[in-house]
Amino acid sequence: MKQSINEHKFRDAFYKMGRGEQFSYAGLSALYDYLEQYEDDTGQEIELDVIALCCDFTEYDSLAEFREDYGEDYETIEDIQYDTSVIMIDEDSFIIQRF
Repeated sequence: MKQSINEHKFRDAFYKMGRGEQFSYAGLSALYDYLEQYEDDTGQEIELDVIALCCDFTEYDSLAEFREDYGEDYETIEDIQYDTSVIMIDEDSFIIQRF
């Protein structure tokens, strides 16, 4: 049995699992939009698994913060996109699918 959820319920699921601080408010919105678009593009429904999403995706406030984790080889967002999915939140912050 599957249940469709909206962005509000998506965000609430993170808080109910104690993961409300894993992503910013804007980050959760961007992740929700990304997953909705993925479902539309592929025709595959995604099961909401908060813990799996927290393990699979990481939010960064800046490229400099990302480079602390992944190294100096990444000079631009485009460099990161060669290796993984990037979900832009605003002009500086973004979410990546961990790799």
